[in-house]
Amino acid sequence: MSAGMIIGLMGVSFMGFGILGIPVPFAIMASVFLGTMFTDVSMASMVGQLYNGIDSVPLMAVPFFLLAGELMASTNVTERIFNFTRSLVGHIRSGLAQVNTLFSLFFAGMSGSSTADVSAEVRILAPQMRKEGYNPAFSAALSAATSTLANIIPPSIMGVIYGATGNVSIGGIFLGGIIPGIMIAGGFMIYCYFFNAPKIRKPRSTFVEMAVAAKGAALPLLIPFVIMGGILSGWFTPTESGMIAVMYTILIVIPIIKRDHLKNLPRDFMNAGILYAVPMICVAGASAFGWMIAYLKAPQIVSGWIQGIAGTDPLLILFLVILMFIVVGQFLDAVPAIIIFMPIIAALVDLGSINPIHMGVIVIITLAFGLITPPYGLSLLLASSISGVPFKDALKKTIPMYGIFIVVLSCLVFFPELVLWLPKTLMPESVGCFKAPDGLSYICP
Repeated sequence: MSAGMIIGLMGVSFMGFGILGIPVPFAIMASVFLGTMFTDVSMASMVGQLYNGIDSVPLMAVPFFLLAGELMASTNVTERIFNFTRSLVGHIRSGLAQVNTLFSLFFAGMSGSSTADVSAEVRILAPQMRKEGYNPAFSAALSAATSTLANIIPPSIMGVIYGATGNVSIGGIFLGGIIPGIMIAGGFMIYCYFFNAPKIRKPRSTFVEMAVAAKGAALPLLIPFVIMGGILSGWFTPTESGMIAVMYTILIVIPIIKRDHLKNLPRDFMNAGILYAVPMICVAGASAFGWMIAYLKAPQIVSGWIQGIAGTDPLLILFLVILMFIVVGQFLDAVPAIIIFMPIIAALVDLGSINPIHMGVIVIITLAFGLITPPYGLSLLLASSISGVPFKDALKKTIPMYGIFIVVLSCLVFFPELVLWLPKTLMPESVGCFKAPDGLSYICP
């Protein structure tokens, strides 16, 4: 059987298993083993590849970020962040919608997980938005859309996965996602200002009220600075930063904010372990799938197709990548998608001489976009189910927000410095810069 037929068999069988209701990680593994039967690769080698896919030190950052997010969500930290964001933007037109967006921006810097973000948002904000006259479907749609920021703003679990599997600087990916994440959040705030605004307008918070709210939220809001500060200073790696975030939360934040929660730590650890197990099974299966794709020379085939359309023009290549991952994100979770398609991404980076950080941030944002597009749309499904809104109603309210992602992605394609400026400034070596002969400055290609 030819390589193309084997790849097609793997893809069709994966989709078929998924339609039958088999969980995604097992559907991936089954399709890989089915394809392996028609190659010279032994089953034992593929089982070993499942292990090799998760045998990575950078991936150890994932459980610690998940645990930090779980600890934050299970205490009253989220309420403190909510009060702080409400004091900042609650008086603006569409006040609670603005709070929703800013809350996601802040919470994203602590959890790195869209599922944790959307769960916290809907439970805290949906009832209050309903009381103030917001359409429940709009509230669910906005919560789902803003939760995608957790995959873009550091510490991003998608960023860890991309950096670990693609041999790309995780710190560079983190920094590269900051400006695009702020742009997307700004787009949501502008959209909410002009559309779906109820008549309720609240008075501006006084300076004293803002100071009190800021004091209450100060300790948890320091976590992103602790993480990024340690990475940028070289004091610890991204993996170690996750450990530091957890220790900071357990030893400082919880004892000061909610001391009696310490007895619930075993439950938080178990919940984080469950959350960690699911993506890691996907990582194992997707790593084997990606290895088989590389073995069958699919990256060269796909890059040849794209080269036939776009040549070596980086702009056209990036737009085709965005189109490809919009389609992929509608059917596949972001974690296995990144790992499965990483060999193809690497081939396209070389074909268009594209900076890996630039490509990585665009891929991550496009896959985050898939969290609110049907039929997969995990964040939208969670938001609608938690808030008790029919999925189709929430989907209708989400569609106008798609334009924000399209506009931001287009800007990132045409203006790479929106992604690369912060990494070049703070971690120049992460984007391929090297020290000049004087030893003081950097030269960036």
